Formats: sequence, C-alpha cells, structure tokens
Amino acid sequence: MYKNDNRGKSFIAIMVIIAITAFVLRIVIDKVIKISIVQNEANASATLKLISAALENYAKDNHVYPANLDLLTQSRPAYLDKDYIKQSPLLGYIKGYNYNCSRLDTSGYSCLAIPVSCGLTGKKVYSVVTGGLLISDECNKKE
Repeated sequence: MYKNDNRGKSFIAIMVIIAITAFVLRIVIDKVIKISIVQNEANASATLKLISAALENYAKDNHVYPANLDLLTQSRPAYLDKDYIKQSPLLGYIKGYNYNCSRLDTSGYSCLAIPVSCGLTGKKVYSVVTGGLLISDECNKKE
C-alpha cells in the first residue's frame, strides 16, 4: 500500500554533499591564491632589490651604470647570477611577474616588476630606480 521511495531523499542528500564540497573548495582555492600572491609579491620585490643592488655595485666599481644586464652576468665576478629581464619574456614570467627595465643606461636605471595577471598572480606593481629606491603601487585590474 505505501511505497518506500528513498530515491528522492538520496538525490537530495547527494546534492547537499556536492554543494557543501563546492563551498569548501571555493574557500580553499581562495586561500591558496592569496598565499601564492603573497609569495609572488615577496619574490618580485626581492628580485628587483637584487637587480638594483647589482646595478649599484657595478656603478660603484666602474663609475657608470651598465648599458645592459649582460655586463652584470658576464663580468668576473658576476654581479647577477642570471639576466632576469631576458629570462622573463622567454619563460613568459618569473613566479607570476614580468620584469623589464624601461631605462638602463650609463647614467641610471628604472626597472619594473609587473604581475602577469593583476589580482591573480600579484596585486602590486614594483619599480626600482637609480639609487635603489623601491616603490610599490596597486596594479590596475583593467590591464
């Protein structure tokens, strides 16, 4: 007379489990992205400080800044272990950031670290200029 219909209840239970799992995954993925951004930003800042220190040391020893980063990697002893500017376009990026020096001549320099994807690989744009002044600014999500 009465039919025991557990199929409807099982479907609802499965849907509830899927919804809870999706919610937990969303929270975990958000935390992983935030941790990755913090690590990428710390690496970008440290890399620019390294490039700046190498440029400043070269200028101190040679009384002029190098015209390109090749001089820093090819001198003995080397001021830099690798050319971060050339490596960045070849790999697409270095730990979430692209690096470039918009000005690099014998009188000074200006170098940037720009996130590959603003908000996903980094939230800050870093720049370093002659004298080793490091500046950070929020990136523009429209880029």
